[in-house]
Amino acid sequence: IMPTGTPFELTDKYVQRMVDAALVLQEKYREPANSDSAGESVIRNILATTGSGNNSADSHVGRVMFEVTAPEERSLSVTSSQLVSEWRRIVGQIPGVDGLSYRAEIGRVSDPIDIQLSGQDFDRLQALANEIKAKLATYPSVFDIEDSFSDGKSTLEIELNLQAIHLGLSRAEVAGQIREAFYGLEVQRVQRDREDIKVMLKLPLSERNSLAALKRYKIRLDDGRRIPLGELSVLKFGSSPASIQRIDRFRTLNVRADIDKQATNMVVLQQELREFIDAALLRYPELRYSLEGEAKEQRQSFGSLKWGLLFVAFIIYALLAIPFKSYSQPLIVMAVIPFGGIGAILGHWIMGMELTLISLLGMLALIGIVVNDSLVLVDFVNRRRQQGGELLETVSGAAAARFRPVILTSLTTFLGLMPLLFEKSTQAQFLIPMAVSLGFGILFATLITLVLVPINYLVVEDSKAMLKRLIRWLARIAGGGEYGAS
Repeated sequence: IMPTGTPFELTDKYVQRMVDAALVLQEKYREPANSDSAGESVIRNILATTGSGNNSADSHVGRVMFEVTAPEERSLSVTSSQLVSEWRRIVGQIPGVDGLSYRAEIGRVSDPIDIQLSGQDFDRLQALANEIKAKLATYPSVFDIEDSFSDGKSTLEIELNLQAIHLGLSRAEVAGQIREAFYGLEVQRVQRDREDIKVMLKLPLSERNSLAALKRYKIRLDDGRRIPLGELSVLKFGSSPASIQRIDRFRTLNVRADIDKQATNMVVLQQELREFIDAALLRYPELRYSLEGEAKEQRQSFGSLKWGLLFVAFIIYALLAIPFKSYSQPLIVMAVIPFGGIGAILGHWIMGMELTLISLLGMLALIGIVVNDSLVLVDFVNRRRQQGGELLETVSGAAAARFRPVILTSLTTFLGLMPLLFEKSTQAQFLIPMAVSLGFGILFATLITLVLVPINYLVVEDSKAMLKRLIRWLARIAGGGEYGAS
């Protein structure tokens, strides 16, 4: 994105520069001769666009895209992110650019870093945005730093002097008269076929094409006098934003950046940014900020997942309490759920993957699966005790007796997920984090289940026995107190 008003030819020049860099990559990354697609490039097609059709107002916008082969079809060990990183390096800096960004992510809908500033003073917003951009530039893994502010086109500002104020003129009144003279005043509409033809009254072109003519233009006063604009005001050249965005009546400005998630901890980075902005706001007390983009999506997702987790936990507890006819035994079964989450996190660490929203959804689905093994053990103990088995002997032998079905159930589930875990196709990349959560969560929870459930069963039974003894002891004390009082 070049500054608003940039000629089409200049924007197209830089677009062609990006195309040339993409052609260099296309030639560099060709499949080796011993592969099935020998000589073919990883980059199949390149598409470049400058402007937007016939709309000259968009002549400052350009885009270059290239299509790559699917990962499973490549013999070269190069990823889309690596291609984009090299593309960025070859293109280098573009002078005068307002915004330059590169994207190589599937399903990306927002920026990893998006800080929204709000206030009334645009100069103060821009100053704080510059400080934040300088802070982001200190992180080696943060790149494509930009803000949503655009200088727009050049403007001519009219500042009234004291003489104009004493004569009772306002800036709005002066601007209105200038607009009528230079843009025109509609005096009539003529119907021609189905079209309305506006008849505009304005100064001749020879009197509208120079700054000197503007200064000579005479402003009407209330008493009928006319005074040249140059005697009533000071003309200053400046620039105005191409667009101003407002939220809740406050002007907003966004600072955005991309990040290498493999080299940076997003949680730590967001915390450091909050601390930096909180300290900076001491100098800008009238401004506010919020973390948008992926941070906002995470807040919304975690909020919905929290209520989903509570709902699922309640339903599982109710479904277990009914057949067990107990309020405590469902807790024995559900005690293994947190360990399934630990296993899912360990699985992401082993696979070298980041935790995503899909990973959390996998953990939510894991809740209903990991209780199966502990449910089998608790039900086995209950049946043996109903047949007259002794508590300690039954509980200690439950894990050994049910070891084979428990292990086989978990292993078959994990093996069934393995093809998805190692799938390289693009379509499968969305589901792999969920498969990691399910597969490794089940494995880890199963090993914990064989030890934790028998222990928890004994703890619950001992707690029940202690509670009964306590109740009988309190009843005896209460009965003895009443007898002594009588």
